[in-house]
Amino acid sequence: MLYLVDASVYIFRAYFSLPDTFRDADGNPAQAVYGFAGFLTELLERENPRHIACAFDESLTTSFRNDTWPDYKANRELPPEELERQLGACRDVAEALGIACFASDRYEADDIIGTLASMHRSTEFPITIVTRDKDLGQLVEPGDTWWDYAGNKRLDVAGIVEKMGVKPSQVPDLLGLMGDSVDNIPGVKGVGAKTAAALLAHFDSLDDLYARLDDVADVPVRGAASLAGKLEADRDMAFLSRELATIHCSVPLDAAALDDLAWRYPDIDIVTPLYERLNFGKRLHRQAEKFAARRNA
Repeated sequence: MLYLVDASVYIFRAYFSLPDTFRDADGNPAQAVYGFAGFLTELLERENPRHIACAFDESLTTSFRNDTWPDYKANRELPPEELERQLGACRDVAEALGIACFASDRYEADDIIGTLASMHRSTEFPITIVTRDKDLGQLVEPGDTWWDYAGNKRLDVAGIVEKMGVKPSQVPDLLGLMGDSVDNIPGVKGVGAKTAAALLAHFDSLDDLYARLDDVADVPVRGAASLAGKLEADRDMAFLSRELATIHCSVPLDAAALDDLAWRYPDIDIVTPLYERLNFGKRLHRQAEKFAARRNA
């Protein structure tokens, strides 16, 4: 099993759910890095993975998608200074725990996860994607798992179909139609999630839908008679939105062979000064020592 962790999801969750009374040795807020370290420690203890990698986002305004659509994610505020200061430390913690880490200023964490999944997926080597991001459902193939760790919810292919109303391979088509307000992807005006799913139940893909617009009136959905006109009016935007929502699975990575993704266990000589600087206390350090003992066994 290869675990691919969407790190930013859990960093942001920790930052907004824990009080800023968590401070490092210099008195700076450290709730995000503390919470992220706790999440990783719990995940490692619970799963004891043979292979694991963390993907970090560094491309909020520099993604290759911004070249195509400058307004991509333009609705998102930049991380507050107190969080931005902690992001590098989050990666330091993951690496100190022996986890392979990847980031890019051109590709998003989703693209890195998609690339690693496509490189290493096989029937004998399934993938578990640890995230809360529904868009990553498009990567799920038979044998894989989409795992919302915080919500304790695991979905396979059938689960993605039940959750999103479409097959994993249709998720980009779905987002092309309905858009995604979180990422500022426009989609087609007047087409929501239920309508988009109904259309994709009738047509296999966005391409098939636009090749057969005259058949849209026969789809059993409210407003079907006027739907073809809406789709035609936003044809270009639908295909652009699908392009923006499609995870890129050929990111150039410096090291991504399977051996590079093996959990190396912590090096306690690196962990100890880092945890002291971050003022983590004894509990997380003791757990890191237990992991390190496996490294030396």
